[in-house]
Amino acid sequence: MTTDRGRGADGERAAAVEVRPVAGHIGAEITGVDLAGGLDDDVVAVIRAAVLRWKVVFFRGQRLDHAGHVALARRFGEPVVLPRRGKASPPDFPEIETTADRLELGGRFGMDHDEWLRRRRHTLLRGWHCDHGARVDPPAATILRAETVPPYGGDTTWSNLAAAYAGLSAPVREFADRLRAEHRLGVGYQPRPGDDAYVRHLLDRQTASEHPLVRVHPETGERVLFVNGYYVEQITGLSRPESAAVLEMLLEQATRPEYTVRFRWEPGSVAFWDNRATVHLAPGDTAHLDHPRIMHRVMLAGDVPVGVDGRPSTPLVGTAPGRW
Repeated sequence: MTTDRGRGADGERAAAVEVRPVAGHIGAEITGVDLAGGLDDDVVAVIRAAVLRWKVVFFRGQRLDHAGHVALARRFGEPVVLPRRGKASPPDFPEIETTADRLELGGRFGMDHDEWLRRRRHTLLRGWHCDHGARVDPPAATILRAETVPPYGGDTTWSNLAAAYAGLSAPVREFADRLRAEHRLGVGYQPRPGDDAYVRHLLDRQTASEHPLVRVHPETGERVLFVNGYYVEQITGLSRPESAAVLEMLLEQATRPEYTVRFRWEPGSVAFWDNRATVHLAPGDTAHLDHPRIMHRVMLAGDVPVGVDGRPSTPLVGTAPGRW
């Protein structure tokens, strides 16, 4: 699909941008754009529309440095500045968080990388998440670029939560529309027997919010099945057994293969996704590879989710709108 704005130099540049869907419900590759070159308003509008329509868009062969990455993010919103970042993150760019899996996870909290993954993903659905979903105002979007990737493996998968909601039967949609759920940092982690340094770390940084189980997207108006495997602990008002059964059903719906897209990273690849309408699954197949995977992330500040009934999310502990 080629989008033609059709007026002046900006329109000519926008007309050269091609948005090619790569899966039936989610994902598109965008060509004809140099993300480091400074984007005019028409090209920004094309990219923004593609993100809203396809939920995640991909660019290849980009030459962004840290400054260019931050400048790109500012064309679409306000970058989040995290109070704490991993040691691999660049000190002069507080908007950027660097994830260097083998460097960051190996040896932390007394666990090697393999054990870390096993405890975070002790069920098939636990790894699926949106970024910072336990906050009362999760980020609106994430822009992730690849610096170094393994020669094979390391793919990321995204799922379209608006399509997942639409795919539910009408009675289940009506049921889910009325529900709210507690999202809490660390509930997807399976503790070690005895003392666990990571559990102490989580308790020191506890974050939790009550979100609508179905949120209304603030830009598209779509209803979004607002569930994920890593943060959602309990559906409000349901018993533990009822909540567990409903959540498993909804998580299975949210991650059905037909609602997903899988992306093969290359150095210079960039993924830009709507964190309000997707969950994603980071790779778990590279721990045994003797090759680093270094990625740089900038997140855009988001709003407080609102349910079908118009009620916003509420903070429970450790979170407030706009305060990181």
